[in-house]
Amino acid sequence: MPQWLQAGLWGLVAGGALVLGAGIAWLVNVPARVVAGIMAFGAGVLISALAFDLVDEAERTGGLGPTAIGFLAGAGTYVAADIVLARHGARHRKRSGDQQASESGVGGSGLAIAVGALLDGVPESVVLGLSLLNGEGVGVAFLAAVFISNLPEGLSSAAGMKRAGRGARYVFGVWGGIALASALAAVVGYVALRDASPVTVAVITAVAAGAVLAMIADTMIPEAFERTHAFTGLITSVGFLLAFAVDRLSG
Repeated sequence: MPQWLQAGLWGLVAGGALVLGAGIAWLVNVPARVVAGIMAFGAGVLISALAFDLVDEAERTGGLGPTAIGFLAGAGTYVAADIVLARHGARHRKRSGDQQASESGVGGSGLAIAVGALLDGVPESVVLGLSLLNGEGVGVAFLAAVFISNLPEGLSSAAGMKRAGRGARYVFGVWGGIALASALAAVVGYVALRDASPVTVAVITAVAAGAVLAMIADTMIPEAFERTHAFTGLITSVGFLLAFAVDRLSG
């Protein structure tokens, strides 16, 4: 199978977790604290993958300077885009409660939430595509981290969409579209950069990593803390440690 197609399939698998989570939220009334706990765990797993897979690899291949610049650029770009989307009703797009704006309350919020979900998912998928460039197959640790974090993200956000009065067509249209966009982003990440220099790949990887970390801090951890409070730090730490242990034992 061509590697560009592998990249697309792995991106689709990772994005498919969002659809799976949305389906669970639509059919089952999952307790908010359970969703928050999984969100905190997923945040810890992602942070571990960022630290020991993405940023570490970027620094070793591209150097500290380019990695730092790319990382800050990614975080800054994500935050700037998130601020703009928040002004149009997407501030609470990952919340499972009544915080999400309805279309009647904030005109255009439906589109803003969809764009925000795309903003959250694309950097992760680009990295999945990049992980195939070394010829050793997809980065399993990062793929698992993205899948684990996407499941509660889709679950929580879909629950909030449902509470805001959005229909099944919108909810599954958004997450199905994000899953397809994730596949496309992974393909683009592989095809566009397969002939790039190691420094360029390192910088792009760092940009994506910075965006993902900003997303975790801005959206995942606040949603988790709202329900799990003092246990958020412990659950996140367990996720981080488990991902680190799996990475070291499989290495």
